[in-house]
Amino acid sequence: MSILFYDFMYRMLISYDLISPGTDYDELYEYLQSFPQSKHPLESVWVVKTDKKQDAIRDELKKIVDTNDKVLIVDITGCGSAWHNIPAENWIKNGQ
Repeated sequence: MSILFYDFMYRMLISYDLISPGTDYDELYEYLQSFPQSKHPLESVWVVKTDKKQDAIRDELKKIVDTNDKVLIVDITGCGSAWHNIPAENWIKNGQ
């Protein structure tokens, strides 16, 4: 008998509104780029592959962004979606 291990990764869409003008958000961008795979298809939107759930990502982001900034994390793994003229659309759709 063999045991199969499945390395499941979620695809999370992370969107944000950074409210404070002139604030240095380098730590936010470094965090988003730290995921095993990440794409930045729109100015305030990232899609990342991760084994973390939405609430874990939210809690980590709350330590980085200002208290008045807004963050939305949506699990798009296996969900229907549609777009037009978005960079990395094949990666978003197929994970490749």
